Amino acid sequence: MSARRALVTGVTGQDGSYLAELLLEKGYEVHGMVRRSSTDNYERIAHLGDRIRLHQGDLLDPSSLLNLLRSVRPHELYNLAAQSFVPTSWAQPSLTGEFTALGVTRLLEAVRIADPEIRFYQASSSEMFGKVQEVPQRESTPFYPRSPYAVAKLFGHWITVNYRESFGLHAVSGILFNHESPRRGREFVSRHVSEAVARIKLGLADTLPIGNQDAHRDWGYAREYVDVMWRMLQTEKPVDYVIGTGTAHSVREFIEEAFAHVGLDPADFVRQDPTRLRPAEVDTLLADPSKAKRELGWEARTPFVELVHIMVEADIEAQERISGRRVGGPGAR
Repeated sequence: MSARRALVTGVTGQDGSYLAELLLEKGYEVHGMVRRSSTDNYERIAHLGDRIRLHQGDLLDPSSLLNLLRSVRPHELYNLAAQSFVPTSWAQPSLTGEFTALGVTRLLEAVRIADPEIRFYQASSSEMFGKVQEVPQRESTPFYPRSPYAVAKLFGHWITVNYRESFGLHAVSGILFNHESPRRGREFVSRHVSEAVARIKLGLADTLPIGNQDAHRDWGYAREYVDVMWRMLQTEKPVDYVIGTGTAHSVREFIEEAFAHVGLDPADFVRQDPTRLRPAEVDTLLADPSKAKRELGWEARTPFVELVHIMVEADIEAQERISGRRVGGPGAR
């Protein structure tokens, strides 16, 4: 029996790299879609070598998507590609819409034409809840997006529902709350904090510029979250799920725990940076993941404090490798 084939868009990102690892462990033939670029950005999947097959494609180009599906003939398609940084969506709202909203439509249309039997996973976001209408947020909670990114994600979410109901596709959306790891992009607040703390500890930086410290988020470990993506495509009927830990912590708590882990006082280094404030803030995102636990048997396992420590330790190791300095050595705090 031949291996099942999976195609992952956004394979070079945090989630895509973890998902590729998981699928390989499960015996899949893994294909990844990458955009043509003059510089490669493959460091998160470099360790996988030729175990995954990369193909050029672009969410802005419908013909490239259709040709890719006809070539790879995947059994499962995971759409993790997007313009995914919220602040950038205010600076580039139209481009965010093209990638994060209409890109989903182009991909679903390619599935409908190439092979409606392909199972489709759409990466939705807790940012769609925005100005939250209830706490915690569950599958039935009304959406109220507060950024161009969230509006685009909401379009992608509802077009997935529409194609499921209109054409009978096995198409699902995972409404994932914040999920972090050492592979998180440096522009995201969690990684911004962990890397800055590592650099400060090694004497390579003096400050941590930060925006809103009072925002509360449901933070989980990304390595665990890709498992639920896979589980969602193994069900008999396509169903959407809210995915999170069920606990929330503030940005301030993240900062305090990160500095405490290296024995430093955040008051000595944290500086308010007005340029990092959002035009429209999202105050509290907190998941009710009970449906996923009940129906999929999935729940988050890594506690908040452990997650912070994992990220800080990984960034200390990375900065030591780059700078040649060592914790406790000359120049370090």
